[in-house]
Amino acid sequence: MSPQRLSEEYPDTSMAERLPLVMEVEIAMTDGVITTLEGEVAYRAGDAIVTGTQGERWPVQRKRFEATYSPCAGTHFGSSGRYQRELLSVLARCLEAPMEIRLSDNRGVLRGQAGDWLVEYDPGDRAIIADAIFRQTYRIVPMN
Repeated sequence: MSPQRLSEEYPDTSMAERLPLVMEVEIAMTDGVITTLEGEVAYRAGDAIVTGTQGERWPVQRKRFEATYSPCAGTHFGSSGRYQRELLSVLARCLEAPMEIRLSDNRGVLRGQAGDWLVEYDPGDRAIIADAIFRQTYRIVPMN
């Protein structure tokens, strides 16, 4: 059974675009766990640890990273350095109450507060993003 889309679960879901910002990235050399703003998340060797606009850090699984980030001049793909995120359309919903979500592959549990954003990259692939960070790094776009 395939996961339910965010827009099917919540009719007030918006379409958003993840802005193509340049981020500092560290490629993990070993498996580990990182404490993000929303909870502890496991990562594997080869995954990317991204540092965001406010110094927050989070892991991106290698396959997703390779598909959605490009190295900047002076950085070789697969090595630590500066990468630009690709423009990416996502579904997003502002949380009305505290919520927690379990990440795929048992990587961890994220917790959000009212005003944070629940973002869906693909069915079953969701994240919670603090409002101030969401407003710096995403923009809401009209749904057609």
